[in-house]
Amino acid sequence: MKRLLTYTGILAFLVLGTVVAILYGKGYEFGFGKGGPEVTGTGLLVATSTPDGARVLVDGHLTTATNNTINLAPGTYDVKIEKDGYFSWEKHLQMQKEVVTKAAALLFPKAPKLENITDSGVVNPVIDPSHTKIAYTVASQSAQQNGIYVLSLQNQSLLTLQSGATQIADESTGIAFSKATLTWSPDGQSILATIPSADGSTTLYLLNSTGANATPQDVTVTFATVKQMWDKQITEKSQSQLSSLRAPLHQFVKDNWHILAWSPDQTKILYEATTSATMPEIITPPLIGTNSIAQQRDLQANSVYAYDTKEDRNYLLTTGDKAFGSDYQLTWFPDSEHLLYVHDKKIDIMEYDKTNDTTIYAGPFIDSDVFPWVDGTKVVMLTDFNNAGTAPNLYTIDLK
Repeated sequence: MKRLLTYTGILAFLVLGTVVAILYGKGYEFGFGKGGPEVTGTGLLVATSTPDGARVLVDGHLTTATNNTINLAPGTYDVKIEKDGYFSWEKHLQMQKEVVTKAAALLFPKAPKLENITDSGVVNPVIDPSHTKIAYTVASQSAQQNGIYVLSLQNQSLLTLQSGATQIADESTGIAFSKATLTWSPDGQSILATIPSADGSTTLYLLNSTGANATPQDVTVTFATVKQMWDKQITEKSQSQLSSLRAPLHQFVKDNWHILAWSPDQTKILYEATTSATMPEIITPPLIGTNSIAQQRDLQANSVYAYDTKEDRNYLLTTGDKAFGSDYQLTWFPDSEHLLYVHDKKIDIMEYDKTNDTTIYAGPFIDSDVFPWVDGTKVVMLTDFNNAGTAPNLYTIDLK
């Protein structure tokens, strides 16, 4: 009998321990109040940062370091993540009972290092559809060195023009490739070089983007067929992406959006509203534990938004009083959580809900020729540092 009671006690202790562990994992805290033991429901804040080892402040109080979990009572909190030498990250977060809320901070250095990756002059750089290669022309060298180059953004080391980029067309054949306007094919395998003539006409050459083109293909007469094939590829890709959307949103997008770009992971959409309309709720009831930043579902024509297809949340980025691509440029960052924002002669990176807008560079650069490195560790820009006597080159802004 005594042994049975002992086993029963051990079993009860194990069951109680399991229940306590489950409740603790859900965010419940245990304590003692005036009436005895109390169990309080809390939310779990998971705070991470890149780089790690940053301080986490909650409502102004230093609470922990990143890569830790904090139990917080339901409510709203100002969460700040900071690290010496980096811009701080801050958000107003809503905590819910038994819900995990994430504070994932990508911190940018206050004094980023600049380094050139070309040194022979760059004209009209163009990013490919996969955002892994830049095509550009060189016009300041000899006929053998002038022409069209392709630079991979997947190289891990910073290389010079001669060793880091591939020349796919030179001017030894007498064709003025240094004057070409470049257009990538939808699959990134070909480049169309449009070369103007003195009489105002143009000649079109279709080039292989992966190697030398000893005999450039003149497609001036046949380009209509090439363009038809490219248009078909673009349409098929667009239809495939749209088909991934829930049915109610599918038609709404067709009627009211001009899609500018899908995020690299295909879960978010950068778009311009073509009409003023109210966006329907696609996921009902709303998911718990989603981004608590206020969204905007009343669309205004010509304004630009970012939509999260997984969470069904929509964020206003810019109003229609500025022209996209002229007054500003937005490009998805490789992590699909941030946008590269070029405006007012500054280069910013901000989260897709428009929070934590951080200026990473405010020096001189040319036009909107700004591109993210494939792994997000650098940003590429074209600049001559306002020196008219120097040909512009590509430089990286180191974000590590």
